[in-house]
Amino acid sequence: MSKPSQSNVTHAHAHHASHGSVKSYVIGMLLSLVLTFASFGVVMAHLVPKSMGLTAVVVLCVVQLLVQLRYFLHLGSSADQRANTGIFICTALLIVIIIAGSLWVIHNANVNMMPTQISVERALARD
Repeated sequence: MSKPSQSNVTHAHAHHASHGSVKSYVIGMLLSLVLTFASFGVVMAHLVPKSMGLTAVVVLCVVQLLVQLRYFLHLGSSADQRANTGIFICTALLIVIIIAGSLWVIHNANVNMMPTQISVERALARD
């Protein structure tokens, strides 16, 4: 039986490294659970002042998204993941642009097309 070439060993090691290990999956799961329970605590146990509740949940949500991207989807800044990370960022940016543009168009249509000088009773009158 022949000894595997250096190229095959390097390729196999890089392929294995890009999928993560059991340790990284466990860390990701534990961090996700902690962040989920923290969000639950913010809402149900009122761990933060009521005025800061929505902000706290959104921050915890973004942190959990980043944890899941790092530990489960393995997106990062390593050389073998830069292309995937770039594609993900471009996709996220396009989604944000589409949603923001849609909300802007809907808001402008609502402001410019709804009569504001007429009362509800007059609008419902059948004359």
